Amino acid sequence: QVQLVESGGGLVQAGGSLRLSCAASGRTFSNYAMAWFRQAPGKEREFVSAIDWSGRNTRYADSVKDRFTISRDNAKNTVYLQMNSLKSEDTAVYYCAGEFFLGSPRTQSSMYDYWGQGTQVTVSS
Repeated sequence: QVQLVESGGGLVQAGGSLRLSCAASGRTFSNYAMAWFRQAPGKEREFVSAIDWSGRNTRYADSVKDRFTISRDNAKNTVYLQMNSLKSEDTAVYYCAGEFFLGSPRTQSSMYDYWGQGTQVTVSS
């Protein structure tokens, strides 16, 4: 089992920044690909970003490319999502997810076995 706990969400004005963190415990974190998904009210959960076990390979949704940066610190069992130039459409609950996978990071939520409880990000315009 892997337990994931997100933090760092909150209320921010459009154009501002937030950094989300996801702390993992339970298994060897460095064997897991990690990802961030988000779900806005009335919408389906969508992929935001993913990172492979090494941190060298990343993927981003087109909507966040060049604004968000995913990273990980395997020594701290933590994955981060730095969010800059936030827009009102970024408002959502953000979820951290992990899967035991050593290949390129994947974008499908069904591939991820472990999920955090979510953290709310609200961007005011």
